[in-house]
Formats: sequence, C-alpha cells, structure tokens
Amino acid sequence: MVYRDMKPVPSFTSASDSNLLREAHRLAHDERQATAALIACLAEVDTRRLYLGEGCGSLFAWCTDVLHLSRDAAYARIEAARVARRFPILLELLASGSVTMSVVALLGPHLSDANHQQLLADAHHKSKRDIEHVVAALAPKPDVPSTIRKLPAPVVLRAGHGDATLFLPDAVDAAVSRPDDGKTQVSPPAVRPQVPAADARPASVQRAVIAPLAPERYKIQFTVGRTTHDKLRRAQDLLRHAVPNGDPAEIFDRALTLLVAQLEKQKWAAAGRPGARRQCTSSGRSIPTTVRRAVSRRDEERCTFVGAHGRCAETGGLEFHHVVPFAYGGAATEENIQLRCRAHNQYEARRDFPPVLREDSIHDGAPRLENAWLIRCV
Repeated sequence: MVYRDMKPVPSFTSASDSNLLREAHRLAHDERQATAALIACLAEVDTRRLYLGEGCGSLFAWCTDVLHLSRDAAYARIEAARVARRFPILLELLASGSVTMSVVALLGPHLSDANHQQLLADAHHKSKRDIEHVVAALAPKPDVPSTIRKLPAPVVLRAGHGDATLFLPDAVDAAVSRPDDGKTQVSPPAVRPQVPAADARPASVQRAVIAPLAPERYKIQFTVGRTTHDKLRRAQDLLRHAVPNGDPAEIFDRALTLLVAQLEKQKWAAAGRPGARRQCTSSGRSIPTTVRRAVSRRDEERCTFVGAHGRCAETGGLEFHHVVPFAYGGAATEENIQLRCRAHNQYEARRDFPPVLREDSIHDGAPRLENAWLIRCV
C-alpha cells in the first residue's frame, strides 16, 4: 500500500564517498533533533493529558496505537519525556548527541535536583557499559549467590491459533546454591508431561549476561552443556582443599587466569622472563616472537588505525599488519609491524591491493574482479 503523503526514500548509490559520509552526519544530526523535539512534545501532551481526548487511556497507548511507535520506542521516549520535564537540559543533550536514549533510561531513575548536573555532565558521549558502572556505584546491589541449576528443556508446541512454550525437565530441576550453612538445596523432581515429538521445536537460547552490581563487583550468567558442567564438578572436587565450598566464581577466576596467560603467550609471545632482545633478521612472512612482544606492548594491545575522527578503539580480533606490505618487500620488523583489528587490516589490504581484472576469468559473459591481495597470498 502506498500513501499519498509518503515521501520517497532517497537513494545514495550514486553519491561519492565524501558526500555519502557528509550526508550520514547530516541525517544523524536531524534524527537527534527530531527525537529531542518528539520527546519535548510528548512531555507536553502528557502534562495536558491530551491522549484522553483522542480515545486512548494512556500516553503509551496513544504512542503505539496512534503514532504507531513500537512498544520499546514508545516506552523509552515516554520515560525520557518525564525525565526531561524535571530536567529540561536533557533535551539539549539529546539533540546534540551528548547522551543517548539508553543512557537516559539508565540514569533517569537516579537523577535528582542535587546530582543531575554532575551526572549528566559525566555522561557526555559515554557508552551504555560506562553508564552501567556509574549506576552500579550510585545504587550498588549485593552479590548474587553462586548457583548451578539444570535448565528445563524448552519446547514450543504449534497450536491452531499460536505457539505455546512448555519447559520439560528431564528428571530433576536441581538448584544448587551456596547458603551460609554450606548445605545443598535441591528442588523436588518434576513430572514430565507427554508432548508429541513431531510438533516440537526448540526455543531460542538467551544471551549471556555480564552486568555490574556494585563497584568492582559483576554478575555473570551463562548456560553451559553437560561436558562443561562435568568439568566444573571435577574442578570443584580437585580444588576442595583450596576452595572448600566449591564456589564457581573462584574456580572460573583460576581457570581464566591460566587461559589468559596461555592466550597471551600464543598471541603476543608474552613471557614472564623474556630473553635478550634481538634485531629481527628474518626475511619470511613469520613474525618473530620478540617483534610480536614488542609491538603488542608498544601498541597497548589495541588497533592503531587512525581515521578522520581518531584512533580505532577495537581491542578484540587484533592482527599483525605490515605497514609496507610483505608483497612489496616489507620486513617483519618492529618498525614495520603494527596492530590492526580485522576490519581495518582488510580495509588496508584492499587499499594496497585493489581489485584487478583477470582476463582469463569470464562469468556469464562479464569479466570477474578478484582481489589481488588474495591472489598473492594463495
């Protein structure tokens, strides 16, 4: 269905790179301005309760049924509108992009007349993860008890008018906790209902959770398989003399300490007592351990690509990059090796080795382009 008042969405396929980036900045600015204006408008509609005259029992219903906002978008903007009604400076911060809707949702319940100026000033251009730490310091939560619980098997049944989700324990849904008296608590066994196997399909798996509870205290929650569970139980038995209560947090900390040390040794050639530093004389592609160790320390284990708006902040998936490509005679020396994230390493590879036309490669009557860097690496 096409509405008469709908404006066509512009196409950017013919725009140059510089114009495309400039247009993206402009559109993002306009979107922030429009969002701030909408929030200001919703705050006034809420104050006047104009949604009642529109036949809606709440501002939320008016936003979803009349303005056709999604439920999540309506909730976030209504909450921001009520915070902005108390602290109007929030609208300016949203319009400028200094704070985001996620930041407002986290900080909103903790803002007061006494602290809002300082908190909002500290939140300028901070990520959601940064603000979670701020909130954890404002309202610290107690540690959660260590638990090991067998999850029920989720099964979705397809019915005539929709899907229904059942949770089917195999035998016992055991919740093992660590109370003060050291006793184990196990829930009673549950009865397994009969379900037609042909109509069952597994439900989606929830994401792992890592959230700060208080300064320097974090909640980590994830699901493991039976093999990992058995390894944990085995580690608890072997460490019973050192960790009498079998606390999974202590065991995972010990395991991660060993794993990080092993990975640093593999990735960065990290060593407790590195040997004497020698100048690299290798002419092959392999990067000597002394060079890897020095480069990782110099570059602070972070991508060193510098773009128009500063250095890349990526610290995961790092690769060693030849400033002067190996194919052009670049040596594996400390001066010629830098850290790059995978995306920027491939970006520079495409820049150094642009696609070339292979005359002997024709597909459906059209020449096929192949990346020269990939050809050289084969």
